[in-house]
Amino acid sequence: MPTTRETVLTGLHARLSTLSSSALRSDLPPERVPPDGLLILRDGEPGEPEVTLSPVAYHYQHRAEIEAVVQGTDRDAAFDALCASIGTAIAADRTLGGLCDWIEPEAPRPVDLPVEGAASLKAAIIPVILHYTTADPLG
Repeated sequence: MPTTRETVLTGLHARLSTLSSSALRSDLPPERVPPDGLLILRDGEPGEPEVTLSPVAYHYQHRAEIEAVVQGTDRDAAFDALCASIGTAIAADRTLGGLCDWIEPEAPRPVDLPVEGAASLKAAIIPVILHYTTADPLG
């Protein structure tokens, strides 16, 4: 049986997979960026939980990261559309169907990355805070 952490991350990846861009999880980027863009969900860091007693519960604010990448001649508009689609997908269900308490994305910090012999990339890491509770820090 998967842990709460894995269940929440799998739910977020499933949500991102509904978008038109390719969505990977903890994977190496492919050699070519798909025309609709590329998303890579990184598991991130669960951080230190707040603990309540009786019964014991660990309340996490897990910081995952979405790497968003576009390439092409109109990459500014494509990047904006990709970020907006991520925001819309998350806002549609901030609990991932009850898998977690709340999801809150943070603003991206885009950078332009030159590629020798090809159109440059526009990329950013979008932090996503996943709030969830578990009875065991390893479970």
